[in-house]
Amino acid sequence: MAIVRSALVIGTGLIGTSAALALSGQGVTVYLRDIDPAAARTAAALGAGTLDAPSDAVDLAIVAVSPALVGNVLAAAQAEGAARHYTDVASVKAEPQHEAIALECDTSRYIGGHPMAGAERNGPLAARADLFEGCTWVLAPTSDTETETLNTALELVALCGAVPVVMNAAAHDRGVALVSHMPHVMASLVAARLDAAEDRALSLAGPGVRDVTRIAAAEPALWLAILSANALVVADLLEEVAADLGSAIAGLREMASTDESKRREGRSTVENLLATGRSGRTRISGKHGARTAPYEVVAVRIGDEAGELAKLLTCAGQVGVNIEDVHIDHSDGRGDGLAHLSVTQGSANTLREAFAARGWQL
Repeated sequence: MAIVRSALVIGTGLIGTSAALALSGQGVTVYLRDIDPAAARTAAALGAGTLDAPSDAVDLAIVAVSPALVGNVLAAAQAEGAARHYTDVASVKAEPQHEAIALECDTSRYIGGHPMAGAERNGPLAARADLFEGCTWVLAPTSDTETETLNTALELVALCGAVPVVMNAAAHDRGVALVSHMPHVMASLVAARLDAAEDRALSLAGPGVRDVTRIAAAEPALWLAILSANALVVADLLEEVAADLGSAIAGLREMASTDESKRREGRSTVENLLATGRSGRTRISGKHGARTAPYEVVAVRIGDEAGELAKLLTCAGQVGVNIEDVHIDHSDGRGDGLAHLSVTQGSANTLREAFAARGWQL
């Protein structure tokens, strides 16, 4: 029997509205609330739910606000008896949990949550019902979270098409600092070096620097709130990176030395860094939890007309090649671009032959 038949989403940004869209699509009655009436109206217009107030306590309240606000919003919602069970979707878990305890919230009916999904853009207009499909959704119980509350949160995750992972709040925060928060700071550091660069130098930018700096395009205010809630853990990781960076700098300087032995030492240092980096990259889980497999890339020139990319993907499907990833580089001053299609090793030649036979320029 369904546990979640009604839900209250408090906060209609990207994550809150996406969750509301997913739940509404599964037949759940969703009520929307936001301090910004325009955001709530936009979410409702998208079909995420209704702006009407629920006549009775809903099955689940989803607090979709920044980490620093979760405690107060949770306390207010529980004081009005808004729901039977409560969760949040903030990107850190220890601070909201501590705040809930300090505010004497009923933590037996609360469980922290964090769907590991997002986008560069924020707000309800960026929301998608399928945003959480296949993604990891962390659930962080308090010391007294009831089984029924956990089961309700598990049904939420299932309705959104995500994969639940139960973790301790502190372990979660260390994990996201490593795989999300620290990398965002690093991407911003690299992108910041481009801000005052000459246009001539920037004209040389290719997929490498675009990939490294992609997440730096996110909204600064949003990320300031995220980093503020996990600042010390991120700072500790950055100190470790700084030590590695110092070693890399020393190694590169030694590679330019006139002393042959120093050049060898420098090469060894940098080689070890590159090899360890490559090894670490392969440890990232890919589809279905598998380790990332090495891919081959097929680059195809495509026009700027509507449907060009769809034609490429359709062609790949016709010859039985699965596209693992797609990246497009647009040419400056031209009406076309390069589509970089990542495929598993051994599939590239089949795809190249199919594209060539259909007149695509490789």
